[in-house]
Amino acid sequence: MVGAGLSGAVVARELADLGYGVDVIELRDHVGGNCFDFIDENGIRVHRYGPHIFHTNNKRVFDWLSRYTEWIDYEHKVLAELPCGRRVPFPPNNTTLQSVDEADLIDIFYAPYTEKMWGRPIAEVNPRILSRVPVRQDGEDRYFPRDVYQKLPKAGYTSMITNILEHPNIRVSLSTGYERNLESQYQHIFNSMPIDEYFNYELGELPYRSIKFHSWTAPFASSSPVPVINLTTHEKFTRITEWVKFPGNEKASSNSTFTIEEPCDYSENNGARYYPVADIDGKNRALYDQYASLVPKNVTFIGRCGLYVYIDMDQAVSNSLAAARRYSQAERAAA
Repeated sequence: MVGAGLSGAVVARELADLGYGVDVIELRDHVGGNCFDFIDENGIRVHRYGPHIFHTNNKRVFDWLSRYTEWIDYEHKVLAELPCGRRVPFPPNNTTLQSVDEADLIDIFYAPYTEKMWGRPIAEVNPRILSRVPVRQDGEDRYFPRDVYQKLPKAGYTSMITNILEHPNIRVSLSTGYERNLESQYQHIFNSMPIDEYFNYELGELPYRSIKFHSWTAPFASSSPVPVINLTTHEKFTRITEWVKFPGNEKASSNSTFTIEEPCDYSENNGARYYPVADIDGKNRALYDQYASLVPKNVTFIGRCGLYVYIDMDQAVSNSLAAARRYSQAERAAA
């Protein structure tokens, strides 16, 4: 298993429960992938790679993860700060429309954020990405109003993924990179690394967006009722997270920890890849498909980077459960 993030951990545990021995290697010095969280010097739980909110309608995925964590109920809400400084609900709803004309929504909320986030004009971004945050015609102010399960792991994502990997058939090696000669030593490789990097970019590089996270401490919490504020101005930052506003962050200190996000190309951030770029003409997907056609039979790519897809956590879990099931069924059929 290449990668100890959520996708890799789910496949590893499923196969370990079926009796397979699984070696997990992880380039970073921690498990959890981009879900990694920790308690900072102020006693506050911080998500190192940006806020992660678990939400789903998939009961099977929720029940599977519930074997490894207790949950805290949490319904995510976001405000957007207008250029005048006023803060309004986002995605836009009826309250937002009292401050912003509907004809101006694209120019104020979507176009600037999209250009900062994806590094290209809104017209060049696949509209499926924009449909993740639709305009609402009512007073609904929850970010994920249609999802039955909206939670945070009580002890954090790192603890949950550590529990998933806690199995006598699983061995985890951190700060360990992948080398192609490993393929001859294992029955199968599940790989969550970028597929173009795996092939040493022989067909060209796939574009990814990255984020630089800038954090600081303030001696008191802000007056904001929500933890995340989107920034609508054309400056380079997209949003600010105040971590103490998430439930479960009770602490002794009066300090508050903030993180502001600065999107960039992954080449500007030590190669850290967070988001595959879904261009409107599909050229990036076509290049991925070319790489996918070259994948050896004993290798399966998983996760956001491995599959070059922009998916949520519940989808990552569902995809990984399916990948483990397909592999075990194929093994039984061949036996």
